[in-house]
Amino acid sequence: MSILEMKVPSPGESITEVEIATWLVKDGDYVQKDQPIAEVDSDKATLELPAEESGIITLKAEEGEVVQVGQVVCLIDMAAAKPEGAAADAPKQEEAPKAAEPAKAEAPKPAPVAAQSYATGTPSPAAKKILDEKGIDAAQVSGSGRDGRISKSDAELAAVPAMGGSSLTATGARSTTTTKLSVLRRKIAQRLVSVKNETAMLTTFNEVDMSEIFRLRKQYKEEFAQKHGVGLGFMSFFTKAVTRALQMYPDVNASIDGDFKINYDFCDISIAVSGPKGLMVPVLRNAENMSFSSVEANIKDLAIKVRDGKITVDEMTGGTFTITNGGTFGSMLSTPIINPPQSAILGMHNIIQRPVAVDGQVVIRPMMYVAMSYDHRIIDGKESVGFLVAVKEGIDNPVEILLGGDERKGLGL
Repeated sequence: MSILEMKVPSPGESITEVEIATWLVKDGDYVQKDQPIAEVDSDKATLELPAEESGIITLKAEEGEVVQVGQVVCLIDMAAAKPEGAAADAPKQEEAPKAAEPAKAEAPKPAPVAAQSYATGTPSPAAKKILDEKGIDAAQVSGSGRDGRISKSDAELAAVPAMGGSSLTATGARSTTTTKLSVLRRKIAQRLVSVKNETAMLTTFNEVDMSEIFRLRKQYKEEFAQKHGVGLGFMSFFTKAVTRALQMYPDVNASIDGDFKINYDFCDISIAVSGPKGLMVPVLRNAENMSFSSVEANIKDLAIKVRDGKITVDEMTGGTFTITNGGTFGSMLSTPIINPPQSAILGMHNIIQRPVAVDGQVVIRPMMYVAMSYDHRIIDGKESVGFLVAVKEGIDNPVEILLGGDERKGLGL
């Protein structure tokens, strides 16, 4: 057959439907094999749908439509020849009359608009009550509702000048835009609400001194980048501090499954990364075995995939603990929400030069607040506080605790 039926592939296990977020081609376009033709949203990620063959495409689903995995979303006529110059000129020839026709058609339209004058709109009951109380004639009020209907907000705006306020307060732009949430955003919303409702979430706080990490980065950043091809950032230090603390407090590296607690003997660290479609949490597998350069390289690779929309469902599934860094956006302090089915999350924040007491002296140090939210059903206060203190120890004294006493060897230099 010369007609290929393109069906929605399965983005991952347990996913049964996706939403057509954006068609990247138009109906009747000629597409090349492997050319991205659509972006589809699942409840875990946004993925590109590539053309399976070359030919003329016929779309069978609308943008925003939810389709089942395996459903036909477009047809590709593989026998169709690739159009040349004539096809490229066709839209220009069609656009000229279209541009002229609306101008002629719209010329007589002022009359219908005037016939639907907002001054003739009927106030809603709530609006009528406000207008009657203020002694305002409904005929003098512009209605923004359907068919010129006067809404409560219209009446409230009209009442501002009547109450002695400035008329300028009622003349600003008041437009609104309604946009359907993507499948991914809707799923994130559901998960966040369920966490708040279904876990005994509590947050504990501490602060860390970033002085030594600042020194190490300044001293070795060029040599580290030349040898490993990646920069020496904060995330590698926090990842190594977290994996050490998870091994010291195994209940933090656990999850609940019904009446059972599951402990993991590995540390798969989810790293929250902001992307065009929202917050994604790709996973560093067995981060406890990674070197500093490996952590930095993997985070960089995953962040690029998130930015470019290339991240896969498998790369975001299965984490045992999450690290999120609100400090990149200027957050001083927050209570991060657990990423289910995990039981804990570490929140990093911005770094501020603050006066602190050291050995009886007030000194200025680069300080960061850190927060750990945890599920109190399986993590007690002792474990949560001890875990965060262990993280603090690793950040305050990285050479001895994270680098084994030899900073050059610990950094792989």
